[in-house]
Amino acid sequence: MLRVGRIRYINCYPVYGAIERGLVPLAGELVDGVPTQLNQLMADGQLDVSVVSAVEYARDAHRLLLLPELGITSDGPVRSVMLFSARAPQDLGGRRVLVSRSSMTSVALLELLFEHVWKCRPEFVPGDAELADIAHFANDDHDARLVIGDAALKLFHESQAGGAWATRYPWQEDLGAAWKAWTGLPFVFAVWVAQRRTPVHEALAAHASLIASRDWGLAHLDLLSTQAAEASGVPVRTCREYFAGLDYRLSYPHLAGLTEFFRRLVLAGRVPDGTLAFLPAA
Repeated sequence: MLRVGRIRYINCYPVYGAIERGLVPLAGELVDGVPTQLNQLMADGQLDVSVVSAVEYARDAHRLLLLPELGITSDGPVRSVMLFSARAPQDLGGRRVLVSRSSMTSVALLELLFEHVWKCRPEFVPGDAELADIAHFANDDHDARLVIGDAALKLFHESQAGGAWATRYPWQEDLGAAWKAWTGLPFVFAVWVAQRRTPVHEALAAHASLIASRDWGLAHLDLLSTQAAEASGVPVRTCREYFAGLDYRLSYPHLAGLTEFFRRLVLAGRVPDGTLAFLPAA
């Protein structure tokens, strides 16, 4: 049976919502994990099709094919990839910045922003970024923290309302907005891929199911926002605004942003040079 990876963050609800409800059939088994877990499962050949961090595709493009028309992208603020800081980012040189171990793409983007936009070099320290860890953040010895996913959205919402979190971290940088201001392009945080060894007809069937489920999800964002609020503890209105700021396509502008990101990573020696390769059409 085909094994299909799914991130449990609410940002994937619009893609998997109809499949979860049995409204769109999927000839395969869903396997859950945070981005780095799914990345590793794909690298180990234990998944056939999955959403993965954009950087994972760049690092392993010789084994993977992109699924057309599917991505998690933003053309400006994303709200769920945030740097919370006690001081201005350009003043973090030599200081401790905790980075999420859950997303390689967000960490790679943060490193580029520090190098080219904020022009300083902090000390990056791996940390956790799940909702369950929020209560422990105050005990960390650090000046800033990269938080992703549902935890970032929850903390962003709470900081907008003031309180202790906003007091400790008066500087809050949305990495989607920072990339847009720097390059003028959208940013692609995640893509869907298939193993090159996966039979084409099976990968195409999974792709068709994911596209159909996404189209249903985008037509039912109010319903999914209510589900997301229950899962994340973030108000329904905030979840609805969050979904409205995301795009789940891979249009030409998105591909331009993805290519520019990869180009900069290649120049920095962080990923091998390569080309985008897509699952062939039926």
